[in-house]
Amino acid sequence: MKDEAQPLSDDRRRKVWINRTDGELDDLVRLCDRETRLEDWPHAQATEQNVLIYDAAKAAETRGEERLALMAEWATAFRTGPGVIVLRGAIPNAAVMDRATEVFSAIIAEEKDASARGDYFITAGSNDRVWNSLQKHCLADPKNFADYFSYSAIDMACRAWLGPGYQMTAQCFRVNPGGKAQDAHRDYHLGFMTPERQEAYPAHVQELSPMLTLQGGVAHIDMPLETGPTLYLPYSQMYFEGYLAFERPEFQDYFQSARSQLPMNKGDAIFFNPAVMHCAGANVTEDRFRLVNLLQVSSAMGRPMEAIDRTRMITALFPVLSGGGWSEDALERIISASAEGYAFPTNLDTDPAVGGMSPRTHADLMRDALADGTTPAAFTALIDTLDARRRG
Repeated sequence: MKDEAQPLSDDRRRKVWINRTDGELDDLVRLCDRETRLEDWPHAQATEQNVLIYDAAKAAETRGEERLALMAEWATAFRTGPGVIVLRGAIPNAAVMDRATEVFSAIIAEEKDASARGDYFITAGSNDRVWNSLQKHCLADPKNFADYFSYSAIDMACRAWLGPGYQMTAQCFRVNPGGKAQDAHRDYHLGFMTPERQEAYPAHVQELSPMLTLQGGVAHIDMPLETGPTLYLPYSQMYFEGYLAFERPEFQDYFQSARSQLPMNKGDAIFFNPAVMHCAGANVTEDRFRLVNLLQVSSAMGRPMEAIDRTRMITALFPVLSGGGWSEDALERIISASAEGYAFPTNLDTDPAVGGMSPRTHADLMRDALADGTTPAAFTALIDTLDARRRG
């Protein structure tokens, strides 16, 4: 009986515990060697190098069932389609983009320390990164932050993959002239672990990991190919063993032969499943500083990579938003990009649910305070009280 059960036991083990030698390159090639057909994606404007291209302005005009259909198309693209979408003109206001670039450039200048700091996957000194650019942007210029996140397309992409209550984080990334390319990789969560650590997670968790995060980026300059915009391998998010296999030389070589790379214009955004094999390209120019605001968006049910002081953000934003001039939809998008929109974890002894299944959130209080004409000082007091209840 024991001998008869062994093949079944071995098969189950292989399906649950992946190691770094598992996975055949031919299987990845079969997944990726296909054509993205425009007729399969009725809302797309075009396909380029197997990537779906959308007009962000047209996406913003959708309402009701049409919007749900578009977001369903994006969710399908992220999961079982190319895994990558480009939104042309996601932030169409050049003045908003230019002011945000000024803010990020000033932060880079303040933080620059050429003697010590490197970056993952890239040679030290060839790039600059602002960690937690979300919070730093908000505190440096709340009005510009609000303008930046008031547009529809970014919020729609996040909701299509993650649903409501998503947790926005951002890292401003500048690859300077001569900056080298990254190694191709998958991203957070499992993409930020050593192979030894990855092997400890069962396969169903490895399949779940990319469902908890959406990767994105907003181009802050026009980025022709020579500046090194992101390279990606469409459809690679479906490769089962990818977190462990993609570091192997044969997979890296295949990536270089089959990857896509599209130029970006200022204000364009790209979003992709974090399991898509991708990397930043080399900036071979002598005078172009490629600046991208990387958006890493987490599900309300996951853990974001960065610790964000959302209380500071929303109390800085509130006076700007309470001054009027914002549509309800724009306010909702700005709140989603800044406020804590999920009630847990909390201390249920001191922060119980009242009149529902869960306690109130920062986002709930912010919506009500804006609708009620609450003063900034009173709003700050409300948030401080809520934070104290959550801590216990």
